[in-house]
Amino acid sequence: MAVTQQLARIPEGYLAACRQAAAASPDGDHRWDPPVCDMLDLDWAPALLKRVGEVAGLGEVPLDALRLATDGDTALELGFLDAHPHAIAHFGGAPTGLDVSQVARVSELLGQIDMPALLATLPADDSDAASLIGQVGSIAGGLRAYLLEHFNALRDFYVDAARRRLHIVLWWD
Repeated sequence: MAVTQQLARIPEGYLAACRQAAAASPDGDHRWDPPVCDMLDLDWAPALLKRVGEVAGLGEVPLDALRLATDGDTALELGFLDAHPHAIAHFGGAPTGLDVSQVARVSELLGQIDMPALLATLPADDSDAASLIGQVGSIAGGLRAYLLEHFNALRDFYVDAARRRLHIVLWWD
C-alpha cells in the first residue's frame, strides 16, 4: 500500500462539529468524512515539488508557500483527528492545517509559480532529473508530466478553497 498525502477543504463549522463529536463520543469518534469532491490525493509528489523549487532557485517567499501548501501548519487545533482509534493520519505525523487567511495567501503565491519554467531547469534526461530531485524509479508518463499534473491540482485546489473561504487539512495515509 502506498503512503500518499491527502488534503481536504473544510469549512470551520465542519471542523467544529467534528471536534464536538469527538468530545461527546466515548471513544473519540470525530465522524470525519469530508466529501470526496473536497479531497485531493497528492500521491508522493510534495517532496519532489519542493525539491524542484529548491533546485530551480525559486524565491524564498514562493518556496515557503509551496512548503506550507504541502506541509500545513500546526496552528489549527486538530489533535482530535489524531486520537486512536479514529486517527486519520495512519502514516507520518499528526494532521496539520491552514486557516482561511493562510489558504488565501498560499493560493495567491502558488498562482505566481511558473512550474513549467521550473521544470525546464532540470536536466533534459528524466533519469538525471529524477536523481537530482531525489526520485527513485521511473514514473509512468514521465517525471515532468507527473509533477506538473500534481502541482496544477494543488494550485487549483487552493484557489477553490480560497474562493470558498475554506480551511485545508493535510495528512499522510
